[in-house]
Amino acid sequence: MTNLTSPKKSPSISVVDSHTEGEPTRVVIAGGPELKGATFSQRWEDLQSNYDDFRRTVILEPRGYEAMVGALLCEPDSDECAAGIMFFNNHGYLDMCGHGTIGVAATLAHLQRMELGKSKFQTPAGIIEVDLLNQNEVTITNVSSYLLHADVAIQVAGYGELVGDVAYGGNWFFNVHSPVELSLANGDQLLSLAGAIRVELLKLDLAGVDTARIDHIQFFTPDFDNQHSHNFVVCPGGQFDRSPCGTGTSSLLACLGFRDQLAAGESWQQTSLTGGQFSGTYQVDKTETDVATVGSPVIPTITGRAFVCSEANLIQNPEDPYRLGNEIKWGQV
Repeated sequence: MTNLTSPKKSPSISVVDSHTEGEPTRVVIAGGPELKGATFSQRWEDLQSNYDDFRRTVILEPRGYEAMVGALLCEPDSDECAAGIMFFNNHGYLDMCGHGTIGVAATLAHLQRMELGKSKFQTPAGIIEVDLLNQNEVTITNVSSYLLHADVAIQVAGYGELVGDVAYGGNWFFNVHSPVELSLANGDQLLSLAGAIRVELLKLDLAGVDTARIDHIQFFTPDFDNQHSHNFVVCPGGQFDRSPCGTGTSSLLACLGFRDQLAAGESWQQTSLTGGQFSGTYQVDKTETDVATVGSPVIPTITGRAFVCSEANLIQNPEDPYRLGNEIKWGQV
């Protein structure tokens, strides 16, 4: 007779999944690595240098998929912060993630670990203020965002000259008016175009501060009269953001402010191709910076909704050939 007694359990990682305006976030609440280091930045370096198997296990197929962003809760440096958050995706690691921060707040509210009102999270990009408006609606005040290079012209085969801006919103973006109609039907074309733009940026040796790679491409079609934009953000790893992208919206607010197309305090609506919407405003950042920005840096505020959709334990069976994930790349640049 078959023995049906419980076998010894394989190591597991406890996660809570949510989506922010359609874009998934997987928050690791237990079973993550015990990071070494006296400071948050040292622990961030330890995660990247020594625990990439953890990232792969949590995010890659068959447990995750290309659009998912992971968030590891960890100890912050500052007593003013409720938690530290380290973000990662199918490609690697992210200094900041706007939709992910909103997702973490909704997850902590779901777990009854966070009350309504304002809190602060520490991220590799800096400290983010979070205002939990209700169980699902969250406003984040992002790190200082700015325009670094304005009106950058590149030549892309089949499209001719495209002119865009290099801007920072917690991640690095090339923001460009889309030469292709923004629709899901044109998704493959937009993904291919984003890859071609990345190639041209590399050829020009165009980079962010400290040679940071410009790894996000944001296509947008603005309606300045109605203070609204549809966007399509292609992230590192070749996937597209189902949400309107918090860091992308932040970078765009900096560009709009520089061109006097949006005044401080005025609301900007950003809608993704899947229908998710963020509202954003900015205030001028009056603190001094050693970055040679174009125009004044801004402090963006982004509001969106997140909904918890599952709780799970990810199992690492030592006999599973895909226990560390199955990395699939389709010609990513």
